Amino acid sequence: MTRERRRRIIRRRRTVTGLALVAAISFVAGMTDAVGLLLSGDFVSFMTGNTTRAAISFADGDYSHAIILFIALWVFILGNALGIVLAYTVSARRTFVVLSGVSLLLAAASIVPTAGYPRLQFYLIVLSMGMINATVEHIEGLPIGLTYVTGALSRFGRGIGRWLIGDRNPTGWLIQTVPWTGMACGAVTGAFLTKYAGSHALWIVSVLALAVALATALLPRPLHLHFQQPIVSARRRRA
Repeated sequence: MTRERRRRIIRRRRTVTGLALVAAISFVAGMTDAVGLLLSGDFVSFMTGNTTRAAISFADGDYSHAIILFIALWVFILGNALGIVLAYTVSARRTFVVLSGVSLLLAAASIVPTAGYPRLQFYLIVLSMGMINATVEHIEGLPIGLTYVTGALSRFGRGIGRWLIGDRNPTGWLIQTVPWTGMACGAVTGAFLTKYAGSHALWIVSVLALAVALATALLPRPLHLHFQQPIVSARRRRA
């Protein structure tokens, strides 16, 4: 077997593994999104929607709701930052570490007494949804969004446009349908789950996130490192 053929096989295996991982994590994210929206009445990952709703609330004079949503934006940002910090500082098995953190946050959200702390549960779910984006940042150099599938659909649409005008480069844009499909299926599951289990649905999502985390612990260590963007230090950039 030639070296080039071996590289192609390794790259194909990494891609298939990455897509399976993205599908599973997107499914968890979709479930969390639906459960969180039904329990709180506000989006827990769709920050574009929360920004628009916050602006409308300000215009309507509902300042308290607008402030709640603007705080959610910063909680989501904090979740993304926290996910990266955990991924790069705790263990080389980055996906496992981040997903375990997501599972713990969802478990904590499920036991929050909503009567006394109506928005704490909401913010914990938002924090977990920000954090989950740090699990897989790219697959073979192609950016992947786990909770913001609008970007994935946009890249997919642009890929179709390029294909129609004759661009026959590798069709990496096809993989952009994976996170949307996973999230859509997860959202449907989460909606039905909340309908029948109510707030207990968060426990089920937490357990599922932990199950996916344990599955990723079986992946080879280099794969965990491969799915995140490398850190470029200031010293290295100057060099």
